[in-house]
Amino acid sequence: MSERETWATRAGFILAAVGSAVGLGNIWQFPFKTAQFGGASFLIVYLIAALGIGLPTILAEFVIGRKSNLNTISAFEKLGYKNWRIVGALGLFTGFWILSYYSVVGGWVLRYLGGSVTGAYFGAPAEYFGQISAGMDALVLHAVFMALVIGIVAAGIEDGIEKATKLMVPSIVVILGALAIFAFTLPGASEGYAYFLSPNFDALASNFGEIVPFAVGQAFFSLSLGMGAMITYASYIDGDESLFGDGITIVFLNSFVGILAGLVVIPLLFAQGIDPNTSGAGAVFISVAGAFGSLPAGRIIGVVFFAVVLIAALSSAISLLEVVVAWAIDNYDVSRPQVATLLGGIIFLLGVPSALDTAWLGWFDTLAYKFFLPVGVLGILVFAAWVYGAPAIDELMKGSGLGEGVGLTWLWLARTLVIVAVVVTLALGFQTLFLGENPAIIPPL
Repeated sequence: MSERETWATRAGFILAAVGSAVGLGNIWQFPFKTAQFGGASFLIVYLIAALGIGLPTILAEFVIGRKSNLNTISAFEKLGYKNWRIVGALGLFTGFWILSYYSVVGGWVLRYLGGSVTGAYFGAPAEYFGQISAGMDALVLHAVFMALVIGIVAAGIEDGIEKATKLMVPSIVVILGALAIFAFTLPGASEGYAYFLSPNFDALASNFGEIVPFAVGQAFFSLSLGMGAMITYASYIDGDESLFGDGITIVFLNSFVGILAGLVVIPLLFAQGIDPNTSGAGAVFISVAGAFGSLPAGRIIGVVFFAVVLIAALSSAISLLEVVVAWAIDNYDVSRPQVATLLGGIIFLLGVPSALDTAWLGWFDTLAYKFFLPVGVLGILVFAAWVYGAPAIDELMKGSGLGEGVGLTWLWLARTLVIVAVVVTLALGFQTLFLGENPAIIPPL
């Protein structure tokens, strides 16, 4: 096997990790769930989840990845805990699972990018989405999106992923910032800000059982936790930079992009008198897309908006494919382009049901949010905090310049409050999956 690749620069690692974190979830779901579940009160719950649960977990994944310099499965064996490889295997499977339907949504973005140029969806956005979201068109664009992902990953860590994310991540921030400035000038923008950012604690209290699992799940999903991505990316670090500093930077930038996206899409909807109380696919592909048809220079704005959504989708998707590619390269004498093409092709096949029927896409997404991600995160936390323990603190503190007390605080926070929070989230999610008249665990056969 050839020598293992590394990041060329620390900035390359941070931007790649931010790119993995900043994806469709920040634009596709986050602004609308925030508005739907109490505005600023939901933001508070999410930020608590991101900092109190997400940050300790991302640090645990960084420790495992940098200490082992191996993929998400082999890392546990190298650290001396062969039986814990199942946790890494679950993360690899979860990334595989998520990318299969994530790529379908990426295909929708490609279609809307072209539709913005022609104005194809302006007249009847709901009907347009119904026509393109499932069927042969969706399948073909699913294949095109996966081909783009495969091409970037096949080029390698430094020449492919690092160069791509160094361009992608700043582009996301700059373009969203420009769109937010434009949205600020629209009539009705102030009402949109009030709807998005004003606390509604009654809505929070009445939907607490639904809000908490989503807020924590959103933190896991948007930070790429529990799917092997952060272990894999950290395994390419060649040096003792501060993992603590990198983790805080990634959590901050990811949350910032989510809020920035809300400052774009919510005012856009209010400016056109469109009900923002929606979520999921309809949020971006019907409500926001429909607003462009009534705006001055709507086609240009639509192209710019869906360009940034596409960049965000690609930056996350490449991290998920890299998880399985890293495992294959670390364990078998195979070339990166060949294995990226083969595994990307298998992921494409797994996504075929989601491309042909959006009910399947929803089922895949529900299982990822409510089961695979929290179970994977729980396994990572138990291993790093209770099994690995003291060596994890040593690895975390390298290059940080911080006292040992910070490491001990992280360890005991992970051992207690964070694990309890994940267990509670998992329990709440199980109610949706297994209880009620129509348990979500049953596939849409």
